[in-house]
Amino acid sequence: MPFNGYHHIGLYVKDGGESLRFYTEGLGGKITFSFPMSGSDKTIYLVDLGGGAVVEIIPRGGEEAESNPRWVHVAVATDDARAAYQLAIDAGAKAQSAPTDAMLGTMAVCNAFVKGPDGETIEFFQVK
Repeated sequence: MPFNGYHHIGLYVKDGGESLRFYTEGLGGKITFSFPMSGSDKTIYLVDLGGGAVVEIIPRGGEEAESNPRWVHVAVATDDARAAYQLAIDAGAKAQSAPTDAMLGTMAVCNAFVKGPDGETIEFFQVK
């Protein structure tokens, strides 16, 4: 059974509407699929940020305890990490690490990190 990359990364969120607006209106993602959450009136969304980077937004509500409420980080591939970082900041993200040129072994990159609406870490990753 071969793997073909990842399909999506799931993210529990407190406010589904706020997170959906951030990932679509703020970052320009496109809703590719949605479905009702079993046993509730909530909806789960798959949002494509481009290049196959899909985030599954799973609304849980502020009172529901989660054993693992967030991902560690998700790295989104981009041709311009600086522009992606600024787009996220303009959409309401909190700065974590400004765009930086670096060498990762023999790979030249520019990367930056932000925190989304629920404190999730998003890395913008540009291979030079």
